[in-house]
Amino acid sequence: MSRSFKLPDLGEGIHEGEVLAVPVEVGQEIKEGDIILEIETDKAAVEIPSPVDGRVQEIFVKPGDVVNVGEVMMTFSNGEDIQPIDEVKAAAKSETAPEASAVSAKGSGTNKGGTIDVKAHDRPVPASPATRRLARELGVDLHSVAPSGPAGLVTAEDVRGFAASGENIPAVATAAPDAAVPSQPGDIHVPPLPDFSKWGEVERVPFRSIRRATARQMSLAWSQIPHVNSQDVVDLTRLEAFRQKHKADIEAIGGKLTITVFALKAVATALKTYPNFNATLDTKNNEIIIKQYYNIGVAVNTDNGLIVPVVRDVDRKSIKELALELTDQVQRARERKTTVEEMQGGTFTITNAGAMGGGFFAPIINYPEVAILGMGQARMQPVAREQEKGNYIIVPRLMMPIVLCIDHRVLDGADSIKFLKILVETLEDPDELLMSMV
Repeated sequence: MSRSFKLPDLGEGIHEGEVLAVPVEVGQEIKEGDIILEIETDKAAVEIPSPVDGRVQEIFVKPGDVVNVGEVMMTFSNGEDIQPIDEVKAAAKSETAPEASAVSAKGSGTNKGGTIDVKAHDRPVPASPATRRLARELGVDLHSVAPSGPAGLVTAEDVRGFAASGENIPAVATAAPDAAVPSQPGDIHVPPLPDFSKWGEVERVPFRSIRRATARQMSLAWSQIPHVNSQDVVDLTRLEAFRQKHKADIEAIGGKLTITVFALKAVATALKTYPNFNATLDTKNNEIIIKQYYNIGVAVNTDNGLIVPVVRDVDRKSIKELALELTDQVQRARERKTTVEEMQGGTFTITNAGAMGGGFFAPIINYPEVAILGMGQARMQPVAREQEKGNYIIVPRLMMPIVLCIDHRVLDGADSIKFLKILVETLEDPDELLMSMV
């Protein structure tokens, strides 16, 4: 008897992934819990265990394939009557979720005036487990709810808004499956790309996984958040001397004492002083959500794209603890071992381009946060210092450029200047950094 194995619901609105590895072969005996697939979603690489004991009968995917939740990946045999392979393939094809068509809607959180394609009803709806549970409790069909989250994600607010509207759109609309979706007011028409091969040789590279997730997140943030940035420079001369004095001790226990470690503590201090930076704007309820915890994301450049693991409770951890944790987080991110949970719950983000030689740069805010700090490379520069009143001397100092980008709906330029002042003061003086830790 054959049993098909489908890509399971990985939660958090994930509805597809790219196959990284298939560590089993046809005919191989496996036990429940053995790793049979490695899938990279738009959030992280995930190892998928076998749900049963048995023998691998057929494998329908290979590394590089993009598969949807609910799609049959392979079949198992328990050694009893084996279903013919042709029948298994036919069953797998019929079990695979069909392509979903677009859903159109007017308004936010409801589906008034919208049409839902017949095919879309059979496709898994991108939604978190908590959102799915809420929908069940309210008796809402997720297929009928217009998504407002990134990449078509249905949020809890969408479900509540739909339930409150009193709408009862049937899951399968009367519109023809191939009916055109009407454009919404303000939609920007994107013209089709020309045939670039007319002018020379081209190469097409799949736009997948982390790179595509980054594109969605950045497009969302740039379209929703009015960005304003403020710039300054930090004299790291004293802090660098302090770092050089203690870095060997940290390396001896497996960590790295980087400038980013000190920046984490400085940012935590500034966030406690100005809590509106540790916030999210809830436009549906006209509220600013101020978090009472300080989880700071650190952007890590990897061979596969940008990953932002979150260092939790920064305000409660010592410099030594942060150095060890950040070193581990960076290493695991570059090895594709960062989990989905480790990239959630951030309240503020730091991105440091200094190691690559970058100077001033204005990063895009990590939605739904309201601010992000960009750090450039620290360089020795001639700096004018007042020796006595009206008398200046030129001295070499290690100067680092920083840029603070804010959501202008929640914060103003004056707020940025105050926030940067704390960062500059704490990073320029190690004693001040230690004294100001809260």
